Amino acid sequence: MSVAGLKKQFYKASQLVSEKVGGAEGTKLDDDFKEMEKKVDVTSKAVTEVLARTIEYLQPNPASRAKLTMLNTVSKIRGQVKNPGYPQSEGLLGECMIRHGKELGGESNFGDALLDAGESMKRLAEVKDSLDIEVKQNFIDPLQNLCDKDLKEIQHHLKKLEGRRLDFDYKKKRQGKIPDEELRQAMEKFEESKEVAETSMHNLLETDEAARDGGQKEGSSSALAGPLQIEQVSQLSALVDAQLDYHRQAVQILDELADKLKRRMREASSRPKREYKPKPREPLDLGEPEQSNGGFPCATAPKITASSSFRSSDKPTRTPSSRSMPPLDQPSCKALYDFEPENDGELGFHEGDIITLTNQIDENWYEGMLHGQSGFFPLSYVEVLVPLPQ
Repeated sequence: MSVAGLKKQFYKASQLVSEKVGGAEGTKLDDDFKEMEKKVDVTSKAVTEVLARTIEYLQPNPASRAKLTMLNTVSKIRGQVKNPGYPQSEGLLGECMIRHGKELGGESNFGDALLDAGESMKRLAEVKDSLDIEVKQNFIDPLQNLCDKDLKEIQHHLKKLEGRRLDFDYKKKRQGKIPDEELRQAMEKFEESKEVAETSMHNLLETDEAARDGGQKEGSSSALAGPLQIEQVSQLSALVDAQLDYHRQAVQILDELADKLKRRMREASSRPKREYKPKPREPLDLGEPEQSNGGFPCATAPKITASSSFRSSDKPTRTPSSRSMPPLDQPSCKALYDFEPENDGELGFHEGDIITLTNQIDENWYEGMLHGQSGFFPLSYVEVLVPLPQ
């Protein structure tokens, strides 16, 4: 940093201390400017919280929300893939119903009903995927862009304005000791930053009606304010349109499923009830009665030869278990559900697998090893048997 830059930093720090500690008063900004600054702060907080709550609305499951934040917005959402990359709860329920429906077989009315319900749940999952993609592309991404660009730019201008105000006030207090040209330059930079910050806030907040009524200020670019406001409202409208489309399709799918299940109930109730007829019992052969203590056997016991009494092949053999659980002497967990990896670095497993825990990434994700492979997986898919050391 140059000597002039160091001096400026010293001036600003000295002025800030004199205001905070000594009670010195700095240059006051006008009420209109303060009101716009307050509205921008409220807008920033509103956009940030709405973004978080919208993601939570799309995916109430914490593990799925964590996967949602890990996705690359451009490559995963904007038309380059057909699904958002994480399983929908409706889809998981549908797969469960279909699996058990197939196990029950076509002769079971309940099995057929499970198949119908499972297919409908999978269709609901596809509709929910479409909702997630639409909301993320037309609502979440634009709001995130507003946070990352417009609001961030305004905060940058306000921070720069505060620094130049402190520099100007420090030099104004020492008028006569500091060259008049240096004081004049400090005042011009302060006024310039104030105008830039005011213009950026005005563009964000001003409505299109005010712009049509001639409310734009001289030298500002508030003609863009109307389109900005319209764009923000249109993004909220896109969220509602996506929800309406989702619920319309969901109602149609569930209506069709309800009709199928009612039809199955009518068919089942119209069938004649089959009576249960137990099979005739077969006579029980108890064999020869055992001899009581002290009695004599009916037949002589067979002789046992030395060769037969010492044959190792006659001893019963112990067959090991087909799937033994590894000793739980290290941090580990048990898989509650199947987990298919969707991204690089994730660890796939099946229900019942025992996974060795190596690290906890955050409150929703673990890192572990299975069959010599290492990767990440969500905490909600497993049951911790031996926790990681604190």
